[in-house]
Amino acid sequence: MRVGLVIYGSLDTLSGGYLFDRKLVESLRVAGDTVEVISLPPVSYGQALGQNYSRSIRRKLAALQVDLLLEDELNHPSLFALNRWLQHQVRVPLIGIVHHLRSSEQHSRLLRRLYRGIERQFLESLDGYIFNSQSTRQAVSRLAPHQKPFVVATPGGDGLEEWKLGENFNAHSQNDTSSVQNNRLEILFVGNLTERKGLHTLLTALGRLPSEQWRLRVIGREVDPTYTQHCKTISFIAGLDGRVQFLGALSDADLVHAYRTSQLLVVPSTFEGFGIVYLEAMRWGVVPIAGAAGGSSEIIQHGVNGWLVPPGDAESLAALIRNVCRNPEIFHSMSQAACQRFTEFSTWRQTTDNIRQFFLAQF
Repeated sequence: MRVGLVIYGSLDTLSGGYLFDRKLVESLRVAGDTVEVISLPPVSYGQALGQNYSRSIRRKLAALQVDLLLEDELNHPSLFALNRWLQHQVRVPLIGIVHHLRSSEQHSRLLRRLYRGIERQFLESLDGYIFNSQSTRQAVSRLAPHQKPFVVATPGGDGLEEWKLGENFNAHSQNDTSSVQNNRLEILFVGNLTERKGLHTLLTALGRLPSEQWRLRVIGREVDPTYTQHCKTISFIAGLDGRVQFLGALSDADLVHAYRTSQLLVVPSTFEGFGIVYLEAMRWGVVPIAGAAGGSSEIIQHGVNGWLVPPGDAESLAALIRNVCRNPEIFHSMSQAACQRFTEFSTWRQTTDNIRQFFLAQF
């Protein structure tokens, strides 16, 4: 099988969506398929709209010798009009990988209307879909009702390469709870530093709690310098500097070490199509707190193996963390429940095999 994949920039970009694409490409190649990655220049949204009419991009896509063309939905502004032309050139199925819709995020009314219109045209130009969650599938169905082939393929939480971590790492062992018992809660935030991920909400919430009760380690790329500085300013003004560490992106081994020395993962996103990081943390017994919007509720059972909070609600988040600090005994059962929940999801191998079977059924 010959497959093309259209993305922005590098397949090695650190994000959940690119991880999904990367795992799929690796799996297809292992199965003996040929995968050609077509990288479009990452530009502003307005500039991306102009890429629909780029002669060089049209020539590149029209010249592909593939059986199936995958398009990451992230690229929708560059392809929403081009796809109509492309369907008459390559005459192969166009399949969209939909991680989440831009129009599902929080925007002004005018911008959301713009995004909805462009995304609708892109989605309608496709012949089938790969969804990372039922939440994403439902969002697409509301925006662009269809009867096209699709597969819901949830990401795996086993993406950290365990064989590299050494003999002392056990995927389902209980993490060290001594810090909680000593009245210091070890909290992680893991994700790219963008407004959607909600770090500012977490810092605002922690500013309302006694600083001796917790420590926060922030792990992730600083993709938006203005937003990163805003978060550091919140931390400084609230007097949190001694308790908050900005660690940047970490290696697999260092990230697993951070999980195994933490009790709580807090990523209060305003929206997640799925939320790989929650499932990844549960593998190591870390209890997650997530924003309630999007696919996080498909992973986290509120009050059983984690908690869901209203997006942007620092007061509710502060109250929840305060209760956790006061009742550390809840971690034993919830950590075990988190580990159990992890085992109920597909591995990356199972997910990508499922997608490949979907591809084979399309031609």
